[in-house]
Amino acid sequence: MRALLVVNPMATSTSARTRDVLIHALRSDLKLEVVQTAYRGHAGDLARAAAEDGGVDLVVALGGDGTVNEVVNGLLAHGPSERVPRLAVVPGGSTNVFARALGLPNDPVEATGALLDALAVRRERSIGLGKAFSEGQPDRWFTFTAGLGFDAGVVGRVEEQRRAGRRSTHALYVNQALRHYVTEREHRRNGPVTLQINGQEPVPGLVLSIVSNTSPWTFLGNRPVYPSPSASFETHLDIFGITRMTAFGTARTVRQILRSHTPADGAATASGPAGKHVVSYHDVRHFTLVSEEPAPFQVDGDHLGDRSRVSFTGVRRALRVIV
Repeated sequence: MRALLVVNPMATSTSARTRDVLIHALRSDLKLEVVQTAYRGHAGDLARAAAEDGGVDLVVALGGDGTVNEVVNGLLAHGPSERVPRLAVVPGGSTNVFARALGLPNDPVEATGALLDALAVRRERSIGLGKAFSEGQPDRWFTFTAGLGFDAGVVGRVEEQRRAGRRSTHALYVNQALRHYVTEREHRRNGPVTLQINGQEPVPGLVLSIVSNTSPWTFLGNRPVYPSPSASFETHLDIFGITRMTAFGTARTVRQILRSHTPADGAATASGPAGKHVVSYHDVRHFTLVSEEPAPFQVDGDHLGDRSRVSFTGVRRALRVIV
């Protein structure tokens, strides 16, 4: 099997020595080309070239969720098809939500072993993805989440801290979330975002709007976070929103999010957060988020700037993944 390994050398949880060990292991079973990314968007450029090449069977992303997102967007630059190479992931970031949602070990060495086992028995899975459309901007695929408003603002704050030299940690995210909560006093009570779903009344006043393609939404260390516990790679998209963020109400919702869980075997849905100011929808194929003023926008934990209108579509069986 001819494969391309896209390596993010800045991945937070792997060293140069670990990457060398992983490359050696993968080369034992694959005809492997290895390329390290050199700039933002490079992983996407490499994956797109591999998809257009026609001779690459597999693209392996070694890095965090941002690297995986770039690779997915490169692979699907011309849309889903049987000719698109398969995707495999070796987690190398601080959180690795997508890899863990697929059931892969969070340790890169263990994940490489699982990948080789899956290749040996030709085990793969077709998964659904989300796609975001914003006027004047390139369409963007996402693997596990997108957001417009508060959560994207937190992501933007974290990226600013990382550019200033801070290491990406769960503590950094929590710290910036608390700071953002304090500074966004006006929008905590009067959210600028409206949810529009065809055939339904618009839902205005969203302070926070999280779009999920799978569950969990993220992790705090080893603890999964479930705003939309029924979200799945086999369904369309789930939406979770809050129309007012008071101290008491927000604390209550956070507790619910941490206590929620994915559906048990045989169950169609699982109970998630509920309350007067909670908005929740499951398995929605197409919808739009509109903001009264430009609001922060993120996909897969990557801050993409401010947007006033973003439309979302769930695309089932969009990509084949080695698991």
